[in-house]
Amino acid sequence: MGARRGAEVLDRRALGRATLARQLLLRRDGRGVLDAVGHLVGLQAQEPQEPFVGLWSRLTAFRPAGLDDLLESRRVVRTLLMRRTLHLVTAGDCLRLRPVHRSMLVARARGTLGRRLPGVEFGELAAAGEPRFAEAPRLLSEVGRLVGDRWPDAAARDLGDALSSLVPLVQVPPRGLWRQRAPARNTTVRAWLGRDVEDGPPDDVLDDLVLRYLRAYGPAATADLRSWSGLGGLPAVVARLRPRLRTSRDERGRELLDVPDGLLPDRDEPAPVRFLPAFDNAVLGYDDRSRLIADEHRGLSVTGARFVLVDGTVAATWTTRDRDDGGVAVTVQPLRRLTPAERDDVEAEGTALAAFLGDGVPGPAEVTR
Repeated sequence: MGARRGAEVLDRRALGRATLARQLLLRRDGRGVLDAVGHLVGLQAQEPQEPFVGLWSRLTAFRPAGLDDLLESRRVVRTLLMRRTLHLVTAGDCLRLRPVHRSMLVARARGTLGRRLPGVEFGELAAAGEPRFAEAPRLLSEVGRLVGDRWPDAAARDLGDALSSLVPLVQVPPRGLWRQRAPARNTTVRAWLGRDVEDGPPDDVLDDLVLRYLRAYGPAATADLRSWSGLGGLPAVVARLRPRLRTSRDERGRELLDVPDGLLPDRDEPAPVRFLPAFDNAVLGYDDRSRLIADEHRGLSVTGARFVLVDGTVAATWTTRDRDDGGVAVTVQPLRRLTPAERDDVEAEGTALAAFLGDGVPGPAEVTR
């Protein structure tokens, strides 16, 4: 893969190709699931089955059982982190990154729920709720009810929602296992992993987080980093790291930061069709998402729409339906006119996806007109 060093201006196509390469979407990667999850700094996982599609589109030999094993052996967990959204991350990242995001999680919970929880002191709520989660995995609303007698004017669902930010929790299997439906039961990080989250956040953890973001998402502006992480206070981190970074600019003139060895493939390198799951960070991981999705379609990125990348940009959405034979059918709705060759490529990749989602049962992939 040819790399260019020191380009002053990177246009959208060049940035898109860099994103695809670093997101393991320009060509499927041979690394294992644990390494992939760590490289990506997690996969967004509000919808329990979506990470399976994200990994299938990125890895050469991905099998759902591999992720199931990591979840059941507690090497990968589902927990609130970036942007106060549920992410699938390695156990090590759960322990290291929770302190980094603690203040943001509490602030966002207060901003979202504060008016609905008058008189509720968050420290007291956390102290009341944490032992309940440690006793046994429970639903957030269940713990809200168990502690709710102290705050009779507060709804149990709001107390539980706040607790998800106040107490370091993980969602436990069978939630998140392949093709299984299960309630979202939570227990404490300590109960599940046998260790408390690390003290901090120390500077080296924040430095490492920024560098890992750039390796998997760069080149990127500080606004992109902030949008992905939800964190404030990053200019000081960037200033500390600046001697170790290379810089360029995008077409808007924004400064882009990058690690010195970050992949910069040729802007004309062919990009295969890729199916992305809902809320995939390849699209959501930026303030300016135009490297992969046109501004006119940006609103779709926060609705849970699943995207199809054609020639490196979002060109369609896709949905599924279960078939009577146990298989899955994939339907693709183009957002622009596809050429005959593009339609053939989309149908081929969609057919492969249908077989994956159907556990090997062949299924059709239809591209609507």
